[in-house]
Amino acid sequence: MTTFAEKFKKNVIPAMQKEWGFKNVHAVPQITKVIINAGIGKVMTTNPSNSKDYLERVQRALIAIAGQKPSIRNAKQSISSFKLREGTPVGLMITLRGTRKEDFIERFVNISLPRMRDFWGIPLKNFDERGNLNYGIKEHNIFPEVSQEVSGKPFGLEISFITNAAKREQAISLFKLLGFPLKKE
Repeated sequence: MTTFAEKFKKNVIPAMQKEWGFKNVHAVPQITKVIINAGIGKVMTTNPSNSKDYLERVQRALIAIAGQKPSIRNAKQSISSFKLREGTPVGLMITLRGTRKEDFIERFVNISLPRMRDFWGIPLKNFDERGNLNYGIKEHNIFPEVSQEVSGKPFGLEISFITNAAKREQAISLFKLLGFPLKKE
């Protein structure tokens, strides 16, 4: 089985150069980083007595998924209608680059997405105009690294694949060549 880096060098670069006419290898678009977000604000505001325990469980699950400790994102201002106070943790974020990024993409495409219930492909509407792919997951249980006993209640994730593509169409062909299961229009 080839790794992500080998697949990119041997298959993706020549195909993108042929399809889009890139003369330089470094001009070929690539995924620069992967950002994983988990929102925990609702649990933190509704049940403050168990909030610290819940935060630790979500952190442990994200460490197992990404192999890196998440940074805690706090509320910037108080909003009384949401029972939110300034400084309350509302989310966790991880930015992956380099080999961790490549390993995560490989596991996400080959192992996690096939485990998802009722999955028929990633819709093309999830691409923005810059070619970044944003995909939401309702339950983190699709990742085999996380056990239900350790992480407790399922939580959702937002995964953003950031590219340096100039056009949306270039990014779509990049993701197709990398093996992402995209829906056909």
